[in-house]
Amino acid sequence: MKKWKLLSILLTMVLLISTLISGCGKKTESPKTTNKTNKVTLNEVAHSIFYAPMYVAIEEGYFADEGIDLELVTGYGADKTMTALLTGEADIGFMGSEASIYTYLQGAEDYAVNFAQLTQRAGNFLVARAPIDDFNWNMLKGSYVLGGRKGGMPQMVFEYILKMNQIDPDTDLTIDTSIDFGSTAAAFSGAKEGDAGYADFTVEFEPHATSLETQGKGYIVASLGVDSGYVPYTAFSAKKSYIEKHPDTILAFTKALQKGMDYVGTHTSDEIAAVIQPQFPETELSTITTIVERYKSQDTWKDNLVFSEDSFMLLQNILMEAGELEKYVPYETLVDNTFSNKAKTN
Repeated sequence: MKKWKLLSILLTMVLLISTLISGCGKKTESPKTTNKTNKVTLNEVAHSIFYAPMYVAIEEGYFADEGIDLELVTGYGADKTMTALLTGEADIGFMGSEASIYTYLQGAEDYAVNFAQLTQRAGNFLVARAPIDDFNWNMLKGSYVLGGRKGGMPQMVFEYILKMNQIDPDTDLTIDTSIDFGSTAAAFSGAKEGDAGYADFTVEFEPHATSLETQGKGYIVASLGVDSGYVPYTAFSAKKSYIEKHPDTILAFTKALQKGMDYVGTHTSDEIAAVIQPQFPETELSTITTIVERYKSQDTWKDNLVFSEDSFMLLQNILMEAGELEKYVPYETLVDNTFSNKAKTN
């Protein structure tokens, strides 16, 4: 939480300064321009096939159909995405909802409110140095693992699974949380036995997990999404003030997302992969198809964007279990299902 406290102080200073100089070089909205395309900046926590329904909505023109000119920016971490959202660099943020809880508890007045949940399972995988036919989590005892950022959803879900299997994350193994998001696969494949930081396992998102397998440098032995069960992993949020001022934009955005969800639910992995390939030009179509099928088969994506109270409570339980939360936040404060309920299909 120290990192988030420092972030809160910095954001408070930024917001105070921006208030004092409002109108001086700051982007302004054009009021009552109803017939023009609405520009929306979306900051995503990472660019991953894990978020396929969103990319389908982009590539199939669903946002454009709803009158939204979408600018997609990758934040590379929930802390950076939340910073962009609270400072006005982004209109909408896409990240783990733990970020909204942290910033709310640190006193942000214009806090982020979650209005649509995209994924309902973790999207990362445990990768080993060698194939393991009969893997069980007890095999991690005494091992060295490259994990995620402390306090982030990937790391907390990993620890949640360990505790479900009676493994103490602090004493039964060594988890390295010092490596930047997106760099663990390179660190894992580049290290040689005997090197400092040589890991037995790494926790990876796609396409890095499949890439390690393709290169023969790692082997997927477990899915955190399967073994953790249903977890509200990622959601879309906007500042409370933005939602109040632009409800039509939020509704249009959510409707476009729902169309992407509907497409994923009614099309094959091959069809989905072909649609989103322009988002991943460096990845072979066959690899994208394999990854989409992996996520699709484990029921990664919801069929609607409603963020249920049970899911929000489970998220807070995971935060509490990880020692990242001291008190619970009311569901009604940080979740608004007005738009997802209107957008969902029967």
